[in-house]
Amino acid sequence: MIRPPARPAPAGAVYFSLLGPLTAVRDGRPLPLGPRKQRIVLATLLSRPNTPVSVDVLTDAVWPDDPPRTARKNLQVYVSAARALLGSTGAGDRERVVHGCGGYRLTIDECELDTLRFRSLARAGRSAGERGDLRAAARLLREALDLWEGPPLNDLRDSSGVAEEAERLEARCLTVYEDWAEIETELGRGAAAVDGLRDLVERHPLRERLRVAWMNSLHQAGRQAEALAVYDDYRQLLARELGLEPSPAMAALYKAMLGRGRTHRPPTAGRESARGTTLPAAPRHFTGRREELRDLLGLLGATDERVVIVSGPAGSGKSALALRAAHLLGDSFPDGRFHVGVRREDGSARTPAEVLGELARLCGVRVPGSVPGVTSGTGGVPGVPGVPGVPGVTGVTTGGGPGGVAGGVPAVGVAVAVSQGAEEAWQEWLSLHRALIVLDDVPDEASVRGLLPRSSGPSSVVLTARGQLPGLAPVHRIALAALADTEALELLGKLIGAGRLRTDPAAALRIVRACGALPLAVWVSGMRLAVLRHLPLAEFADRLDDPAAALDELVAGDVSVRRRMASGWQDLAADDRQALGRLAGPAQEGGITLDGAMEALGCGERAAIRTVESLIDAGAVTSPTGEVTAHAALYEVPRLLCLYARERVGAAVE
Repeated sequence: MIRPPARPAPAGAVYFSLLGPLTAVRDGRPLPLGPRKQRIVLATLLSRPNTPVSVDVLTDAVWPDDPPRTARKNLQVYVSAARALLGSTGAGDRERVVHGCGGYRLTIDECELDTLRFRSLARAGRSAGERGDLRAAARLLREALDLWEGPPLNDLRDSSGVAEEAERLEARCLTVYEDWAEIETELGRGAAAVDGLRDLVERHPLRERLRVAWMNSLHQAGRQAEALAVYDDYRQLLARELGLEPSPAMAALYKAMLGRGRTHRPPTAGRESARGTTLPAAPRHFTGRREELRDLLGLLGATDERVVIVSGPAGSGKSALALRAAHLLGDSFPDGRFHVGVRREDGSARTPAEVLGELARLCGVRVPGSVPGVTSGTGGVPGVPGVPGVPGVTGVTTGGGPGGVAGGVPAVGVAVAVSQGAEEAWQEWLSLHRALIVLDDVPDEASVRGLLPRSSGPSSVVLTARGQLPGLAPVHRIALAALADTEALELLGKLIGAGRLRTDPAAALRIVRACGALPLAVWVSGMRLAVLRHLPLAEFADRLDDPAAALDELVAGDVSVRRRMASGWQDLAADDRQALGRLAGPAQEGGITLDGAMEALGCGERAAIRTVESLIDAGAVTSPTGEVTAHAALYEVPRLLCLYARERVGAAVE
């Protein structure tokens, strides 16, 4: 049964439901929605309300593999049927479904579509929770969940396009259910969620947050043995299916339940910590990296590892891995998870003072010399007279006027150092809070050395960097290589569709290998192919196989692989650039030995070893993972970096 909207719809209006089978009612009576393909078109438009939906998207939803020549004309028929069903908007009798340059746009109100009403109620419930009004939050979230009648669009999931939208809707419903169950537990009413959580865990056995909520609700209901069994079942399932262990946070909860009685969390702790999280969205197409992710989660959950460096070539997915782990570790860091980029948009390094200023603002750290209400976004320097922006820093002046800078104000481009008082305030905050800090795209050790925990306190820091940052110790290191062929193909398939990938698997393999199996390059290739749906995979593979054209092809909108390579090139010292240019030719043929490096560089063994190891430190050359002598090692340069290096060398010669 479709539940009525929260506010009355106009008389004669149609009310649609996607949170279950696709259905529609008018004045309490169900409406026929036509044949299957017509319902797929309607479901696709409704799943993206008030947003243009391209003809290509509709075509893929209805005919995922081999659309007929009459596909466009057939779509027009299905859209006309949808127009007749929907009627006008009531505002000047305008059509609800209109066609523009972006595709077909369906205009619909919250009171006419359950997904819009669901989103509104969920947003209101979360806002109430953040204000500390947990009873109102639980009521609003429960009202949203009452609209959920089963797997969304479960009658049309044989269409891959509809199935993708349905999975997105179901994930949203699951998240709201988890929010509601956690709040009920905080209110001491966890028993109310036990049965629903059991049913959802049966349908989504690998969703850890559901299991944690189920454990807490069972434990609060006095069913400790069952709560512990939930963990044991999950641990065995993970080991059997994925070769993984439950997260450190879940393991800690299990151990705590072994040693305590019936209890529940304080009512406000979870809501306050949620406000302290400033992570970008989780990577949507994260693929592979199972071992690295397992290692990173284990390290961040341990008591003796506080700094982890994730390193790898440009485009290898370092940020994606760090963010994936940060999103999975929410319960492990109750004082927040914070992400700060250590470079500006143009790729230049930010000063340590700028980075600390942003961290101080995000974490609420009071530092000496800070100006209340001023944030780091202005790019100035509180603590230096008359320059607002970054709290607690000292101008390092060079030349110009009194103290080196006219008027005592640092000029543009002058280095700014962190004051001792600001650094001490930051270290004190780290020692008193359990937070996770992600410092992304670190250019060198000096940019972050003063920001890392000095003692074995409760906070942890993840650094992502192209180089190894060898001057930072003691730290744990996770190095990312290229994806395996199967992982790269899986990523490409997520972007262009598994059906299209199957049309020419040999060409798909050529594409990912021409990308060097770098996640960024594979992602850009997938985005290009998703737009150029007429382009055969073999033709695109031919373009990427051409060394003179590959980097020109790897551009999708404002994302350019060449630009990423250029940023890494600029990080290299002049001598390293020259050496990389000389190594790029032989390295492109499948790696280079020490003898080959000596020949390419025109130097002796000791000088060649120092040069290659300098490039390894900078992240431009990858080395074997196990111990091997210098003469037996095979060193590799990512294919796309080889192409870029050869471009630069050629430009310099010209």
